[in-house]
Amino acid sequence: MTYIEIFSFVVAASLLVMSPGPNGVLIAKTVPTSGRETGFANVAGFVSAFYVHGALSILGISILLVQSPIAFTFVKLLGATYLFWIGLRAILDAFKGNQSNAEIAAAKKKKNLARGFFEGFLTNVLNPKVSMFYLAAFPQFISTDHTSAMSSFFLVFLHSMINAIWFGGMVLFFDSLASVARNVTFQRWLKGTTGVVFMGFGVKLASLQANL
Repeated sequence: MTYIEIFSFVVAASLLVMSPGPNGVLIAKTVPTSGRETGFANVAGFVSAFYVHGALSILGISILLVQSPIAFTFVKLLGATYLFWIGLRAILDAFKGNQSNAEIAAAKKKKNLARGFFEGFLTNVLNPKVSMFYLAAFPQFISTDHTSAMSSFFLVFLHSMINAIWFGGMVLFFDSLASVARNVTFQRWLKGTTGVVFMGFGVKLASLQANL
């Protein structure tokens, strides 16, 4: 794998990471309502999910996922249902009003961190578009020699680090707006907006076709 191939992959992966999607929406919802630490837990979940997708791609399971209409539809609808559920929950929270400070106090920080991690992990791992990216990108950047598996995981590592840097910066950005984010009206508006966006992502994912 040459430096040019690595650079080309980094550019492609960066564009994918920076394009609007559920990850950014989740960060925008999490940090103002649950704090910076939970936002970083989201990012850790994103990164972990990349290694799952990378391993599945290297093992060839993702190819079966795309080539099997039943398997693809199952995973697609599972991911769409999860995104729709997150959106619906955010909208319900918006109607119920702002959470009290006690709900995000230190006593519940551990629970919030775990929930943040799994929300980030599931948002990525249940998205077949990520697997489809690996299926489309890997053949272009990896040779078929004995080092292909190592090269594949190296690219997964690069992709995950780009993701961590981009969304880590986004966590810090939203955390800098903490004084605004504590406003009750702002939090209700934010939850309602992100809820609608997540439900839209769920509907969009449900209509996704495996056309690679």
